[in-house]
Amino acid sequence: MATPVINVVERTNLASQIYEHLREQLMSATFQPGQRLKIRDLAKTMGTSETPVREALIQLVRDRALEMKEGYFIRVRQLTLAEYLELRDIRFALEPLAAERAVPLLDNATIKQLTESHRLLVRAEKTKDYRAALQHNFDFHFGIYRHSGMPQLTELLDRIWVQVGPMLNFLYPHGHPTYDAEHQHVNVLRGLQQRDTAMVRKAIEDDLIEGGRDFVRVLKEIDANPARAEELLALRNQPPPSSRKKSPT
Repeated sequence: MATPVINVVERTNLASQIYEHLREQLMSATFQPGQRLKIRDLAKTMGTSETPVREALIQLVRDRALEMKEGYFIRVRQLTLAEYLELRDIRFALEPLAAERAVPLLDNATIKQLTESHRLLVRAEKTKDYRAALQHNFDFHFGIYRHSGMPQLTELLDRIWVQVGPMLNFLYPHGHPTYDAEHQHVNVLRGLQQRDTAMVRKAIEDDLIEGGRDFVRVLKEIDANPARAEELLALRNQPPPSSRKKSPT
């Protein structure tokens, strides 16, 4: 009697869905460098068995987003300074291209959504809600790149950001993006509204360099003193002031 394949197909589809979900969380900096991912806990959170979760995590290990240590210990991989700079150089070549190609394809409603993502990013930075700031930054960039009409290019960017995303947790509070003039997202939005591909390309390039200057400085500190990473993440993980309980007067 032939072995039924439906369960295998269902399991494969479920593993793929979990993989996509976890990859998106890595890209948007939901997970932090060095964070341990426990199969049992993830399966319980997602309401599924451990097998598809294990398969998804193994794929993310292959993607170099996670690493497997002795004793089946899986954690988020922390890039070295050299690895991050290499990926930034690749991003510098690919992200402006994706944004440039998206210019004629983005409708006004989507540009309005991007404007809102930037507004929420700025507000989150002011209130020191760093988790929200990272999510809105991701929404802004991939809200553009995924409209490039170039699925293979977008997939390449996904594979880069799944490694880079967790590292962005080191942005705040000490690697906070700074700009020579106004925020480069404003120039991106202006270029999109004017359908000016050259303006959009340059703004994305400048965002990578200007916005990442202090971030690279922080990564150099970590490279020189690895213990610095835990200190910075402890600061990053403090709840925003608005969510802290006030002492009774």
